[in-house]
Amino acid sequence: MELYIDTADLKQIKEAMSWGILEGVTTNPSLIAREKRGFEEQIRDIAKEVQGKVWCQATGADAAAMVEEARMFQSWATDVVVKLPMGAEGIKAASRLSKEGIETNMTLVYSVGQAVLAAKAGVQYVSPYLGRVDDVAWSGANLIGDIAAAFSQLGLPTKVIAASVRGPQQVLDMFRLGAHAVTTSYPVLVAMMKHPMTDIGLEGFMQDWREAGL
Repeated sequence: MELYIDTADLKQIKEAMSWGILEGVTTNPSLIAREKRGFEEQIRDIAKEVQGKVWCQATGADAAAMVEEARMFQSWATDVVVKLPMGAEGIKAASRLSKEGIETNMTLVYSVGQAVLAAKAGVQYVSPYLGRVDDVAWSGANLIGDIAAAFSQLGLPTKVIAASVRGPQQVLDMFRLGAHAVTTSYPVLVAMMKHPMTDIGLEGFMQDWREAGL
């Protein structure tokens, strides 16, 4: 079981990493752009806060460009996972990078067929987007369960990391369905820690403590 925070916000990353429960940080071009800083500068600063993996997405138009970016990312952080977009160029890049021992993730995966091809190319992770699949009236949960089952049946070592996970219950559902990893936002991780009965119980304990004068 691996759990990641999906953000490029340094304040969120610093706080989340202090919990000591995360395997690292996933980013994407949209999250990086939101911070309004240079890509390299932001990733290097993120790496300073992370004891674990830092995920960076290649934006090149073809496999050659993606491979060059992937090699460049290796100098930005000590434990990088290179995210590649699903498609022929992403598959080519993944195949080349796997031979170089560079860890990769195929992102924007929306079918079992895509996931199997990515696994055959040697990626360590595939990212089905749960929420985005649900948004178009398909079942993201079924997709993730089907991919996990296919990998198991075919003996493929590639891990399924569920992305676009929008609530605490979905995080737990993904692990039940066979996902090896989940990445989600800071608010979702914070929400996972909370329960109204926890708050009521804690307040009761503290009230009794105050009344006892201890």
